[in-house]
Formats: sequence, structure tokens, C-alpha cells
Amino acid sequence: MGTKAHGRILFWEGASLWILSAPPGIQFPRTDFHSHHAVQVTLALTGRVQFDGEAERIGGGAIAIAPDSPHAFQATGLTAHLFVASDGQAGREIVRGLFAKGPMVSLPPRLLGDLSVRLKSTFEDRRHTDDDLRALGRELVTALAGGGAPAAAPDPRIEKLIGWVTARLDDRVSLAAAGAFVGLSPGRTRHLFVQQTGLPFRTYLLWLRLVRAVETYAGGASLTEAAHGAGFSDSAHLSRTFRRMFGIAAASLRVS
Repeated sequence: MGTKAHGRILFWEGASLWILSAPPGIQFPRTDFHSHHAVQVTLALTGRVQFDGEAERIGGGAIAIAPDSPHAFQATGLTAHLFVASDGQAGREIVRGLFAKGPMVSLPPRLLGDLSVRLKSTFEDRRHTDDDLRALGRELVTALAGGGAPAAAPDPRIEKLIGWVTARLDDRVSLAAAGAFVGLSPGRTRHLFVQQTGLPFRTYLLWLRLVRAVETYAGGASLTEAAHGAGFSDSAHLSRTFRRMFGIAAASLRVS
């Protein structure tokens, strides 16, 4: 399968920044409809982005997508995609502040200031490091989270459980074992987890494994190595999950 986009993928606690560009003369193909358990904010650093939702189409220079909202995407030029974990404090504040009117919103320029310009120039100047881009990504998260009322504090048991699970992504992790770790029955764990994260435990675990696999793949590992390191049975399992979550084939990306 040919490369459809190339760029850099960067991770830090609770968020990731994907800056991608199509090869010269090629437009990003429209993705399949997909959804994922993260806030997505996409910036057109050059060109334009367009999203199709279940009931509307929206385009512009900066678009935000609510967690678990089916959408398809296409763009021209250089784009930046910010993914923020919706169960974290910043993600909860972004959700509260941005999506009162619907799951897809166009962001006003005043909210982002000059961040799009700075991301473009920093990405294109190879003297800048990954840490420079991460710093801008953190600024972007802060700008997006600053406009809403403070979100409710997460339950500390679920925070503890997520940390425990994250350290065991390459193992078989059961709901019963996770519940026992925080002193809850499987039934109570299941209910509290959905209440806090909006997703069933197994679905969230799959999301964590996908994030781990993408991070490993972005670091230069093969798809097979990334799959095994994140608890997927093989590269085909990882590829199917990646397409369902992001609407494109994992092998079509080249990152550096």
C-alpha cells in the first residue's frame, strides 16, 4: 500500500499531536467514517479541512470533534491533528466548553491566536525538536481548555485503575482483576467506569492499546512489533482497529 501522508506524531501525558502532509501533488483521500475516544482538533496549517458527520458537513481552518462522534475527514496541504484524552481534566474541560451546540464545531481564530502559524513554522524548520512541537501542543491544549467551567473531578479509583491497566497493555487484563485492584466488584467497576469515561472497560482498553501501538510505530517499529508491544494478536488485528478508529490504513502513514 502506498504512503498517503508523512510527518511527525508526538505524545505526552493524555494527548498526542499528529502533523501530517500529503506527498507533493497528492490530496489527502477522504477517510472512512470512524470514531475514537478522544477530543480531536484539526488545524489547516495550509489549505483547508472538511469533516462530514452523521447529519452535517463542516469545513474551515480549525475544527473540533467531540469524543465518540462518527466522522469522515479530508484535507489539502499540511494539517495538525490534536487528540486529547476525554477522561482527563483537560479533555473534560474542552468537552464542556466546546460542544454545547453539537459534536462538530468550527473554532474561532481568537481562541487559537497565532498557534497555527507557530506550529507550521516550527514543523517546517528542522532545527526545531520534537520537544518544541510538544510545547506548542501543550499550549494548544491549554488554550482549548481555558474557556469552559471547571469539569468535575474524576473518581480517584478510576484514575488509579487506568494507571494500573496502562502499565499492563501487553498482558491479558480482566475486568475482575482491575476491579480487585481498586477494591470493587466487577459489576460496580463496570458501572463506575462507564460513568466516568463514557465507555465500557473493554472498549477503553482497546483505545489505550491503540495509542500505545501508534506511539511505538511512530518511534520506528514495524507494525508487527507495534502490535505485539500493545497486546494485539498480530499486525492485521492492529490494522483493522486502526482503520476503525482513524478511518485510514496504518500502513499508509509514514512518520519521522
